[in-house]
Amino acid sequence: MSNCAIVGVNWGDEGKGRMVDLLTERFDAVVRFQGGGNAGHTVINEKGKFALHLLPSGIFREGVVNVLGPGVALDPESLWKEIETVRAQGVEITPENLVISDRASLLMPWHRDLDELEEMRLADKKYGSTKQGIAPFYSDKYQKKTVLAGELFYPERLRAHIEGIMEWKNLILTSVYGAKAYTSEDIERWLADYCDKIAPFIGDTRRLLSDYQAQGKRILFEAQLGTLRDIDCGIHPYTTSSNTLASYAPIGSGFPGARIGSVIGVAKAYSTCVGEGPFVCEMFGEEAEKLRAEGAEYGAKTGRPRRVGPFDAVATRYGAAMQAATEIALTKLDVLSYMDEIPVCTAYEVNGERTEEFPFPAALDGAKPVIEYMKGWKCDISSVRTWDALPAEAKEYVLFVQRQVGVPVTYVSVGAERESIIFR
Repeated sequence: MSNCAIVGVNWGDEGKGRMVDLLTERFDAVVRFQGGGNAGHTVINEKGKFALHLLPSGIFREGVVNVLGPGVALDPESLWKEIETVRAQGVEITPENLVISDRASLLMPWHRDLDELEEMRLADKKYGSTKQGIAPFYSDKYQKKTVLAGELFYPERLRAHIEGIMEWKNLILTSVYGAKAYTSEDIERWLADYCDKIAPFIGDTRRLLSDYQAQGKRILFEAQLGTLRDIDCGIHPYTTSSNTLASYAPIGSGFPGARIGSVIGVAKAYSTCVGEGPFVCEMFGEEAEKLRAEGAEYGAKTGRPRRVGPFDAVATRYGAAMQAATEIALTKLDVLSYMDEIPVCTAYEVNGERTEEFPFPAALDGAKPVIEYMKGWKCDISSVRTWDALPAEAKEYVLFVQRQVGVPVTYVSVGAERESIIFR
């Protein structure tokens, strides 16, 4: 098998973590190439249930190297706490199976402060941030005002660099938001409590990945969130602040020469969305509450109830195209088993006209879903492990999704556990 990217084709929360955990046995390295601790990948396997935020989802597979690339928003505090939590559940994490790029930028404590302060200022116009500092971090990165992880090995340069940035940040914190300024003592404590502890994991990941490719080893690229949250191709401005697309994986991994042979686009059998912004197919009321309860749809990072709706063929077709998906993994098919009829959004109505094309972001607020219904199967399919054993109605639903998206559905998930999967 060649190198592969596993990416989301919707709003995020599609089930990428469970697919990475499942497929990592076929790979030698798993690379997170963008995003930070602002979203979660839920993984359930023989070791337990885990909500990962920064750690790559391959961390549970023995012999697999997990990499955090320079495209990641590296929050030392969140990462160290996550390492401790996962270790406490019996998972070994060492510099042998986790390597952080020395070119990854550090998410500083003030980034979280600025994120929360700006959401408070925006009030009812807020973007729906998880307040983990992601937008301020990437803003600073593109202003060249971040600290690289490798600078932890150059303490004199590091402190001078941080002092210069801190002076600028304190001006913003105090004069714009009326917040408390940071001191050198604050940063020294942060360096000692978190940065010093992750330092042993920092290394030259470009060389590591380059050597792997030269040796014919296989690399899996793991994305955070989904197409519709991409900074360039998503539902602007209700996006994340990084590129969630497979085409960015080689750059965000720190190894631009990486060759990706396949792209697995992950989509749920229905739609979910955490945060603000347009969500054309959204359900409300009792119907939404039932679907949310059946699917346990609450954010892995925030615990916020996810917005829910039927499968959105318009958004998913667009998302799969932007990812250049070569195959689709359809997750949580089992959740729909309670429905007599299953709604599917097959088109939008925009300005009184039907369209199957995903609109420009500004047009989404006025878009209305066009809903069709499919017959439900009304039985528990969570123990099914082969395509032929699925009820005819469930198979027809999967094939309908495949026709609508135009990409083969090769994996069908019927449960959260690693083995609850059907290969097609």
